[in-house]
Amino acid sequence: MSVFFCRFFPLIIFFFGTNMARTLARTYRKKSMNINFAKRLSRDKEKIHYALEWGKGAGQRVSTGIFTYVKPKDQIQKLHNKEALLILEMKRSQMVLDRQALGSGYIPQHKIKVNFLDYYQEFVKLNSRKGNRHLSQSLNSFKKYIGRNYISAVEINETLCERFRKYLLDTFNGETPANYFSRFKQVLEGARKDGYFKTNPAMGLASKTKSNFKIKDILEADEYRKLMNTPCLNYEVKKAFVFSLYTGFRWADVKPLKWENVKENGIVNIIQKKTGELLDLPLHPIALEILGERKAGLVFKLPTADGANKLLAKWCDDAGLGKHITWHCARHSFSVLLQDNGTDVATVAGMLGHTTTKYVHKTYQRYRNTNAQEAINKLPSL
Repeated sequence: MSVFFCRFFPLIIFFFGTNMARTLARTYRKKSMNINFAKRLSRDKEKIHYALEWGKGAGQRVSTGIFTYVKPKDQIQKLHNKEALLILEMKRSQMVLDRQALGSGYIPQHKIKVNFLDYYQEFVKLNSRKGNRHLSQSLNSFKKYIGRNYISAVEINETLCERFRKYLLDTFNGETPANYFSRFKQVLEGARKDGYFKTNPAMGLASKTKSNFKIKDILEADEYRKLMNTPCLNYEVKKAFVFSLYTGFRWADVKPLKWENVKENGIVNIIQKKTGELLDLPLHPIALEILGERKAGLVFKLPTADGANKLLAKWCDDAGLGKHITWHCARHSFSVLLQDNGTDVATVAGMLGHTTTKYVHKTYQRYRNTNAQEAINKLPSL
C-alpha cells in the first residue's frame, strides 16, 4: 500500500491538485499510524497478554511480552497493572514513531544509544567472528584511549578519530594499528547507517601499519642446549620455556595447558587462545621427557607473564647467551630452526597453528649469511 501510494502521488497531484493530494496523504498516514492493543486472555483466565496491532493481515501484529492481572489480588499486582499499561503506551508511541520515520532517513531517538560505547559493544557482539579478535580489541583500545566509560556520538569527530589512530600507532607494532583502526571505521560506518552520523567521521583517514624494524633475537640449536644445561631459579619456568621451544607455543597457550590436552599417543591438542583454531601437534622426545608423569590439572605451575620473562632474562644471562630473549622468542626460534632444517613453509605454518603461510613468510623467517652463501654457490661456474 505504501509503495503504491508513493508511486502514484505525483499523478494524484496532477489530476486532483495539491490540496486534495495533501488531504489523501494525511488520511493515509492517519490510517497507517492507527496502532491498537490486541488482548488475549490466558488459559487460566487470570492474566491478559497484550500485542500491538495495526491491521488484520499477516505480520500486522507483534507481541509485547507484557501482561496485566484480570483481578489484582493485592497492592503489588495493582501497581504492576498500572506500570504495565504505562509501558504499553510507551511501546505504542515508539512504534508510531518508527513507522512515521520509514523512508525519511530519520532515526527516532529511542533507538539511539546515549552512550556510544554501548552501541560499540553491541556491534562487536553481533559482528564478531570466531578466531578474529580485532573487532573486540579495537573496542578495548578505544576505551583505553578515551579513559572513561562514557562518550556520546556527538564527541566522535574527525579530530578524535585521527588522535585515536595516532594512539594505536604509538601503542602497537606491525599490522595491529591498521587492523584495529579498520574495525573502528567499520563500527562508525555501521553507526552512520543507523543514524548516529550524517557522514562517517573517520571516512577520510587511512588505516596505517607501523613497521617494526627491530629484529627479535632467536635461539640457535647450540643455545637450546646451553639453556637446558643451565640451572634456572624457577624450574617450572625452565620446563615450560623448553617445552615452548619444542612446540612453538605462545605464553597464552602454555600457561593454561592441562594434562587432558596431552594425549596418550604423544600428541598435544589445544584450542589456541589467540586465534581460536584447533591445533594437533606431535611432541618431540625432549618435550615428552619434560612432561614426565601424567598428573591432574595444569601441566605447568607458572607465575605471571611479567614474572616469567624476568626469570627467563636472568636464566639467559646465566647461560651466557648475550641476547634479549622473551617468551615469544621460543615461537620464533621454533619456526626458524624448522625452516633451517628443510621443513617447508606450509608445514611450519600448520605446526604454528596458522591457516595460511602469510605470517610465516612475514614474521617467522630469518635471513642468514649461510643461506646466502649456499645460494651463491648454486650460480654457474667455469
